[in-house]
Amino acid sequence: MKVLRHAALATAMLSCAGIATTAPASAHTVPEATKSVASTKAAASDSLAGTIALDNCSGSLVRYAQSTGTDHALMLTNGHCYEGGMPDAGEVITDRPSTRTGKLLNADGDPVGTVAADRLLYSTMTGTDISLYELDATYDEITADTGIAALTLASSKPADKTSITVASGYWQRTWHCEVNGFVDTLKEADWTMHDSVRYSMPGCDIIGGSSGSPVLDDASGEVVAVNNTINEDGEQCTMNNPCEVNEDGTTTATQGEGYAQETYWITTCLAADRSLDLTVAGCLLTKPAAG
Repeated sequence: MKVLRHAALATAMLSCAGIATTAPASAHTVPEATKSVASTKAAASDSLAGTIALDNCSGSLVRYAQSTGTDHALMLTNGHCYEGGMPDAGEVITDRPSTRTGKLLNADGDPVGTVAADRLLYSTMTGTDISLYELDATYDEITADTGIAALTLASSKPADKTSITVASGYWQRTWHCEVNGFVDTLKEADWTMHDSVRYSMPGCDIIGGSSGSPVLDDASGEVVAVNNTINEDGEQCTMNNPCEVNEDGTTTATQGEGYAQETYWITTCLAADRSLDLTVAGCLLTKPAAG
């Protein structure tokens, strides 16, 4: 799942080279009463507000529809962007201390501050390709320091032919295309994902470093997926060459085809207090192996 190799992460998917340094965070006034956190709407635009540049990938500042301003903020990227290395096939990592940092960007792609995680809530490359972090600051605190509000995670599956924008904090650029159907089983080397979003081409010809970018519904501005892989060479089911596996076991692969993983799965695993709970009935995220 990589397009460009990175010396420090030779086996990491969609890895890439260095990122520009950030400018100091600017101060902004917070409204006196903030009972619920604001959300940005990057509909049909090249806005990079709320995206995050990590050291090896892209990410985003995200919230649930139910989030409040006093909740600790969340950062979303790919499972294969986890700082501890790519999780093994079948591995699910939960509730682990983290000091991961990233540069938070404004609409123009300029860094406005650094966000820092204190916990990795969830990471896997099995079933999906997601890492979700809890940050050490609340949504209100981040907005006060940077003027940036979080992107909202959609609570339902995107529709086919939805106009979308892939927004990369790493490269400070966007791609525009449509959802081109869904892949029941997407296989790459040892990893298998399900119900993956396929991109229409040309348009979302993603490149290395775009891993972990939020995929935004242009109409709603909500995050409907997280960008994660592309078939580089036209090979089938090898590293950097994902293939689509049909119900009868036949496989197809198209050079240049790009994919993303749906993010509404995360919202199916929320407890009443908005914490991530994999035991919630109907939770779609892959669970850790028993024992």
